[in-house]
Amino acid sequence: MSGQTQTTTTQQTEKSLVFAVNGERFELSEVNPSTTLLEFLRSQTSFKSVKLGCGEGGCGACVVLLSKYDAVLDKVEDFTVSSCLTLLCSVNGCSVTTAEGVGNSKNGFHPIQERFSGFHASQCGYCTPGMCVSLYSALVNADKTNRPEPRPGFSKLTVSEAEKSISGNLCRCTGYRPIADACKTFAADVDMEDLGFNYFWKKGESDEVKLSRLPPYTHNNATCMFPEFLKMEIKAGFNLASEGCHWYSPVSLEQLQSLLQMVEVNDGTSTKIVVGNTGMGYYKELVHHKNYIDLRYIPELSIIRKEQTGIEIGASVTISKAIEALKEENKGGLNQEGKLVFEKLANHMERIATGFVRNSASIGGNLIMAQRKHFPSDIATILLSVDSMVDILTGQRHETITLEEFLGRPPLIFKSVLLGIKIPYWRSSRDLSSKTYTKLVYETYRGAPRPIGNALPYLNAAFLAEVSLCKNSAGVMLNNCRFAFGAYGTKHSIRARKVEEFLSAKLLNDSVLYEAIKLLEITVIPEDGTSSPAFRSSLAVGFLFEFLSPLINNSADISSFLCNGYNSALQFNDSKIKQNFDQFDQTKFSTLLSSAKQVIQLNEEYHPVGEPITKVGATLQASGEAVYVDDIPSPRNCLHGAFIYSTEPLARVKGIKFKPESSLDGVTTVISFKDIPGENVGAWTMFGTEPLYADELTQCAGQRIALVVANTQKNADMAANLAVIDYDKKDLEPILSVEEAFERCSFFDVPPYLYPEQVGDFSKGMAEADHQILSAEVKLGSQYYFYMETQTALAVPDEDNCMIVYSSSQCPEFAHETIAKCLGVPGHNVRVITRRVGGGFGGKAIKAMPVSTSCAVAAYKLQRPVRMYVNRKTDMIMAGGRHPMKITYSVGFKTNGKITALKLDILIDAGMSVDVSPIMPHNMLSSLKKYDWGALAFDIKLCKTNRPSRSAMRAPGEVQASFVAEALIEHVASTLALEVDSVRSINLHKYDSLELFFKTSAGEPLEYTLPSIWDKLALSSSFYQRTETVKEFNRCNQWKKRGISRVPIVHEVLLRATPGKVSILHDGSIVVEVGGIELGQGLWTKVKQMTAYALSLIQCGATEELLEKVRVIQADTLSLIQGGLTAGSTTSESSCESIRLCCNILVDRLTALKERLVEQMGSIKWETLILQAYQNSVNLSASSLYVPDFSSMKYLNYGAAVSEVEVNLLTGQTTTLQTDIIYDCGQSLNPAVDLGQIEGAFVQGIGFFMLEEYPTNSNGLVVAEGTWTYKIPTVDTIPKKFNVEILNSGHHKHRILSSKASGEPPLTLAVSVHCAIRAAIKEARQQLHSWGGIDESNSTFQLEVPATMPVVKELCGLDSVQRFLQWTIGSK
Repeated sequence: MSGQTQTTTTQQTEKSLVFAVNGERFELSEVNPSTTLLEFLRSQTSFKSVKLGCGEGGCGACVVLLSKYDAVLDKVEDFTVSSCLTLLCSVNGCSVTTAEGVGNSKNGFHPIQERFSGFHASQCGYCTPGMCVSLYSALVNADKTNRPEPRPGFSKLTVSEAEKSISGNLCRCTGYRPIADACKTFAADVDMEDLGFNYFWKKGESDEVKLSRLPPYTHNNATCMFPEFLKMEIKAGFNLASEGCHWYSPVSLEQLQSLLQMVEVNDGTSTKIVVGNTGMGYYKELVHHKNYIDLRYIPELSIIRKEQTGIEIGASVTISKAIEALKEENKGGLNQEGKLVFEKLANHMERIATGFVRNSASIGGNLIMAQRKHFPSDIATILLSVDSMVDILTGQRHETITLEEFLGRPPLIFKSVLLGIKIPYWRSSRDLSSKTYTKLVYETYRGAPRPIGNALPYLNAAFLAEVSLCKNSAGVMLNNCRFAFGAYGTKHSIRARKVEEFLSAKLLNDSVLYEAIKLLEITVIPEDGTSSPAFRSSLAVGFLFEFLSPLINNSADISSFLCNGYNSALQFNDSKIKQNFDQFDQTKFSTLLSSAKQVIQLNEEYHPVGEPITKVGATLQASGEAVYVDDIPSPRNCLHGAFIYSTEPLARVKGIKFKPESSLDGVTTVISFKDIPGENVGAWTMFGTEPLYADELTQCAGQRIALVVANTQKNADMAANLAVIDYDKKDLEPILSVEEAFERCSFFDVPPYLYPEQVGDFSKGMAEADHQILSAEVKLGSQYYFYMETQTALAVPDEDNCMIVYSSSQCPEFAHETIAKCLGVPGHNVRVITRRVGGGFGGKAIKAMPVSTSCAVAAYKLQRPVRMYVNRKTDMIMAGGRHPMKITYSVGFKTNGKITALKLDILIDAGMSVDVSPIMPHNMLSSLKKYDWGALAFDIKLCKTNRPSRSAMRAPGEVQASFVAEALIEHVASTLALEVDSVRSINLHKYDSLELFFKTSAGEPLEYTLPSIWDKLALSSSFYQRTETVKEFNRCNQWKKRGISRVPIVHEVLLRATPGKVSILHDGSIVVEVGGIELGQGLWTKVKQMTAYALSLIQCGATEELLEKVRVIQADTLSLIQGGLTAGSTTSESSCESIRLCCNILVDRLTALKERLVEQMGSIKWETLILQAYQNSVNLSASSLYVPDFSSMKYLNYGAAVSEVEVNLLTGQTTTLQTDIIYDCGQSLNPAVDLGQIEGAFVQGIGFFMLEEYPTNSNGLVVAEGTWTYKIPTVDTIPKKFNVEILNSGHHKHRILSSKASGEPPLTLAVSVHCAIRAAIKEARQQLHSWGGIDESNSTFQLEVPATMPVVKELCGLDSVQRFLQWTIGSK
């Protein structure tokens, strides 16, 4: 039989792979089975909208819509998948839709893409195509439902579904609010009033008018046509042999078994069993597999069977399908309790991973990873709690065992197959004649950094129990308990048997609960090496307490609950119990975000400057047609590079080998410092250089040692992973902390002109003080840029020893100079071109240079094009990121809170090379000076350590200083027992002190808008009323505490010289070049507006017409020189000014001609004027270099924010309820762009203060490796209500059209969230003190950055539940 099967299997191997992409047919007979859909789309088709953001299914940049046709039911199934994980062979017979297929410039954009543009929901645009496809899928599926027909112009989607459609997609630019609003425009139940600022309508217009202005949506916009030609193709198992590899799709268990036997004989390790291949996102593939076996066509594995006793789910059923099955009403009339259990299981599964991962990940795959590889599975835990069984087939042996036994066994052998799981139906075993009422209670829990998913949990749990209320007693008894815990640093999920046995048949009270918790503490113990072990154990206690405490001491309520049935959360009717449960429930919000206000004042003086026009190219970004560096088609013979980096902080490099027996497919060569024709320079700044590759000595873990060059990016990455470096560490002592650097006097110099001046007399200030705090310490860690597009470049050798390099860079000019030095050629032999950058935040400035330089060196040596797209893990290891530091402060202050003197000793970790670190002292001090410290003294040292060199990251130094300022204000307030807000207010600058601290940057007294912003914000945010409401809330709630905080900023910025060039072509169209690079910050948009305004001064045709004629083109270092750095928030305005100067020259040149023509013709059109100018040989190209005037090159930005948070004391989870910002933009050049900058910067700041940990190992090597461990904010972690007002502070004669910067300053306002968390924790600690938990001397505490769940929970008391119970028992 097996022989027969084998021949049928091999006979079928002749098939080719057939599928469609955006309606286009593809048939492939040769394909490597390891090829992902993303690799195919990006390298073999013209569709580049799918972007590689992480390669883990964790960011959504690569999402596509997959459509499958079911011939039996004659129906099409549409769902999103991550193309970076989906294997190409698994899309046989499917239709793929990318963002270009949703809509494009040729066939017309889809309303989704137009609305994204109109709601200003795309900045760098790298994540936008994935967002659009995610929303499109939600629309397609909602409109298939049998919900009532929506009103015209809307879909059947709900607001909640619209928001959640993009909850798995990451965006680093926008702050999500405008994206959520664009999605909500399609929802049937949306209130148009709730939608935010957009291009379509003005405030106050009626709903009818608003709807008429939106790009129209009809039901047809949500029909995804399945190509007819694909319906003809046979869908049964598909087999393929290619390049010595095989893809098998067995259609029966017999076929599968014979395949497993066959490959086991030929070494089973090179065989991979796949369903959705999502496990590859977590367990990266470091080797090539020879055989792939696809389980999706075996009927027994894809079954969903409902019986009287339970539901059976096949192992290859996707998590999404399992959720659907559990939610479906049971046809056999499932009882209320059984239904509740299934519903809870489904709800929990919806918080696992992301929608597009759940759509392809299988239930069986998840359990197998948990069993074989100890994956921290949620599914294992929740299924364990309901006595699930599993079916296993090994050869001919079929066995059914409990899930608990399955998880506890040694890893399943290769030829064993998990067939499926069975979840029993639950009902309470109530006996009507007995003296008790009995009810089944079930709840699942998940403590994770993100509330609604896309994050592994610190711990998960699920509890099932029969609750009996004795008719004659006032108590509750538990029976049949099932308490499951998992993901806390254990090999697999476990049942807390001892706790179950202890509670069984006991009358519940505080003492019993306390004993149960003590038992639980010795049950849930994370293994050594698990992060935050005490926190994870305390989560288990918190969840058990949350489950059981509402059942204690509420007998009247409990009896009503047990008798009357139930219909919500844990199904209590009204009562205290309902309140008890509500106070724990973090996911109560029906929608993620509530409506928000954006207040903007428009300025028409310089029309169209000041208009909130949409971002240039936003619709192209949404359709995926915007070209980024990695989207440029590979030239012929192109090679790909990947870095080999050091894993030691300080060592001699003796050699590089590759792991023995590793197959180095496609590798061409390895390039090191020995191959560099010129100087070994990888990055260059005015302060110094960094080597391209380590020479004999590597100076940090993560330093580049060599470049592997191969025929594909995948082969280059794999080879780099297989490299083994031979080190010699004899007599070398690395410096890995600022303290060690201080001891060994290892510092970089700060040029005297950059070192700030002290203010006032510190000793005198201290003498005037009534109180002093001496030598308090604060430490701050790093932050990673997490631009969606990682570092990338393409180098193409040209004639005559020249090199063209396409680089994703914030400073092509610097890259140009570095490449020329490294190649040893004159500058005119190098050309660097940058069109747009998929997010930069400072990380694509100096840190992008080594990437373009290494490509150039390899291309120069091999005389072939070389490109590189750095994978996320390597990018994170090399990025350096924000500067970590240690701050020691001493402060003197009066009894009323007025500070008289401050001294700071700051040690900044600059890493191994200088980069731009010398700007840090100046940046920190200018941000610290937001308060009047009386006298300010400091000593700042830049420490040279054996860690990756740190670089500028959005608000470099300023965000850290903003935190330090607030931390010490909080410290002073705490010492004096004063309200923090009053201490802030009393220390705000008057104009005199502002001038003393900031000298010329202070400007005129009228420009100092902070005092009025401070007061205005208190009113607009109802700050004082809400402060009282928060106090009341905290009095009434034991396990949730709120905090509110108001914070100011004063942020100094510097204008730099910037070039520009404007050329008017024959037909009147206008080409503009600027030094500034479009990073998503709307620079091109503002420049385009400025060009139209400045040329309109010739008064020849409408300004709108001129605006349409302008195109800003890519930066080219040979076409426009002296481009400088796009950084520091002011490049947009200085680029605008350089363009205005160009336009003024052109207007001067054209004026005489225009006057002559008007005399002859009466009036004249723009096109006629330009045609005449060409005929009269008028020079229609002008270039300029804007050099800011010394007196006005620095100015101050002002703003303030109020943030309110809620902390769950059982878990440490923080929800930001509301943020209100007022920010002074001068007269905004484009309020829509500036609003996006303010919101986006603030949310990036929330990441720094609340979520983003960037840990390293003891060698200083970064261990956060991508989206699994590095958590940037998502749509569910931003403020629920996010109000922003842009203040138009009127005329400033020295500013560029009276405008101000908006890119970085608002990021520092995010400290308001951190301060609010601190306020909530303070309340929690006072309560803990009242329970006898901490002594009074502990009233001053430090809240670390980031304030993650473990940090917050620890400060609120890891043992708060135990303390509370002891206190309750004692007080009784």
